[in-house]
Amino acid sequence: MKRTAYALSILGAALLVLVSYKNYAPISMTEVFGFITGAICVWLVVKENIWNWPIGIANELFFIILFWRARLFADMGLQFLYVALSFLGWYRWLHGGHGSSSLRIARIEAHAAVVLSAVGTACTIALTVYLRSIHDAAPFWDALTTVLSVIAQYLLTRKILENWHVWIAADVIYIGLYIYKSLALTALLYLIFLIMCVIGVREWRASMASLARSAQLRLESRTE
Repeated sequence: MKRTAYALSILGAALLVLVSYKNYAPISMTEVFGFITGAICVWLVVKENIWNWPIGIANELFFIILFWRARLFADMGLQFLYVALSFLGWYRWLHGGHGSSSLRIARIEAHAAVVLSAVGTACTIALTVYLRSIHDAAPFWDALTTVLSVIAQYLLTRKILENWHVWIAADVIYIGLYIYKSLALTALLYLIFLIMCVIGVREWRASMASLARSAQLRLESRTE
């Protein structure tokens, strides 16, 4: 089953490249490679695979170009921040755990959630005002998705489960925004992201439960 899924994914990626190269549809090669690297990156995150970070950096470079052309300036600027956060996340996932070990999944603490919500609200208001001043195509929605994405990416670098919930909220808005901007392939990519985020919540919860069971068994074995 997995081999079939991988084969279909490779075939789909090859078809997208062909469609763009032959101009069978109004899809740029930049958008195609953004689609491919983005899908691979999120799937690797779902699987807690460290290679999601370098693939993600490649994806961010493609989207810098794409969003510049679409005049979505906040989304373009967001990609530069993503690159920095990706290097940070890469390091933290490898060495951010106890005793510089690999990082484990955790839940967000209540006070951190309150602080992030307050900061996110203030940043959304400020960024909306700024984007209106530079004639952004969709200032409020561009600002909101930008702030949500930064929060989600920050939580991801710390391997916090709730990053998925924030990504889900952002992806729902992104789908509508990219349809509005006639970026159909990117809208489809974010629909795939949305589905993967739902899978990610399930996979990470299962991983947390498995680690908790293992820790409990080790504790019981020591007390016997």
